[in-house]
Amino acid sequence: MSQHPYRPSRRDFLRQGIAGAVVLPTLLDPSRIMGANDRLRIGIIGVAGRGRWNLSAVKGEDIVALCDVDRGHLSKAKASHKDAETFTDYRELLDKSKLDAVVISTPDHHHAIASARAISRGLHVYCEKPLTHTVNEARVLQRMAKEKGVATQMGTQHHADEQYFRLVEYVRGGVLGAVKEVHVITDRPGDWWKQGLSRPTETSKIPEGLEWDTWLGPAEERAYHPDYVPFRWRGWWDFGCGAVGDMAIHLMDPAFWALGLGGRPVRVHSTGSKLLTQSGPTHMKTTFDFPATATGRAVKVYWYEGTAKAPKHIADDLPMNGSLFVGEKGRLAVTHGRKGSLKLMLKPEFKGSKLPPKTLKRPSGHHSEWLEACRNGSPTGSTFDYAAPFTEIVLLGNVSFRSGQPIHYEPKRGVITNTQAANHLLTKTYRKGWELKG
Repeated sequence: MSQHPYRPSRRDFLRQGIAGAVVLPTLLDPSRIMGANDRLRIGIIGVAGRGRWNLSAVKGEDIVALCDVDRGHLSKAKASHKDAETFTDYRELLDKSKLDAVVISTPDHHHAIASARAISRGLHVYCEKPLTHTVNEARVLQRMAKEKGVATQMGTQHHADEQYFRLVEYVRGGVLGAVKEVHVITDRPGDWWKQGLSRPTETSKIPEGLEWDTWLGPAEERAYHPDYVPFRWRGWWDFGCGAVGDMAIHLMDPAFWALGLGGRPVRVHSTGSKLLTQSGPTHMKTTFDFPATATGRAVKVYWYEGTAKAPKHIADDLPMNGSLFVGEKGRLAVTHGRKGSLKLMLKPEFKGSKLPPKTLKRPSGHHSEWLEACRNGSPTGSTFDYAAPFTEIVLLGNVSFRSGQPIHYEPKRGVITNTQAANHLLTKTYRKGWELKG
């Protein structure tokens, strides 16, 4: 697990003349000293859906500011946090509020903009998954977080689940031998939201209390339509990252973590339903092919979404919304969620093999480890140093699909090396006033 870059030295403590406290030099208020029992001043950006759940998880801190583009959602959140200021535009929240940290639960197209503006102010950041809307944005946030030394966490709460930790210990402990393939499947988009749609041409009345132009933010102007809000935005390229952006960030996490895939060159090929310029596919299959390197064996990760199906010899052991590791000694299936489980299926000659001990330190909780990091610089599991390279790889599935061709990605350079035609999909343009500042 990545380590947080800031570690207070003994000199830091002595300079302040306070034992048992940690100096957090990048806060808006440089003189603020955090003790172990001090409450963090937190701003909440997005208070409904995942935002409501994230707010509940940090409610023991000092919630000083709330922001949502829907005044109805904002009013409900305010009722439980009467002393908090309210905003409908997070740019104002960040400009006017005195904060230590922010929790960001917006649609994908706002993640990087809100996170970058917060980090530039020295604020600690918890941001929902996927970390960013584009590959380039992930690289920007990773660099900024390193430079500012802030505590970060991407909202992959299942990264703290026991079955994921145990899987990593199994794989790294050689239970499967060399892992050659990992297969990952989700039933989304399905009935969760619709994809494969053409952009609506009719107009609809904007719901009362919704700040539609602010919701659009960096995306190009368009008329409101219920096909976009509240949850269906995930299926539109301008706002979301489709099913792979929503669920691969959870389901591919064990493979990325256990096999150390971050920073490795990768060949990516996505196929699926008819390509539409505005909306994601109804189904997509992606192969992430990682050639052997000095630090890792060759491995292929297969992704199936929507109505895409795995071959029968894989599907028989592959749990829906889960993944299957195929190694020299057998297979290991993991299901997603807090009640997820592991199923180890070793070949007869390896049955009875001794399982490795628990060596990885378990966090007290996904949110609590971030709150602890905000106070004392301890590590988090999904720090942006981990989350950004992971997000890059996941989003390459969409880049290959939208470009209509296989791509070769070189992470050290941040470019697709075999086709300039696809490189433009690593970035995006921003509407005036909503630029990425990093």
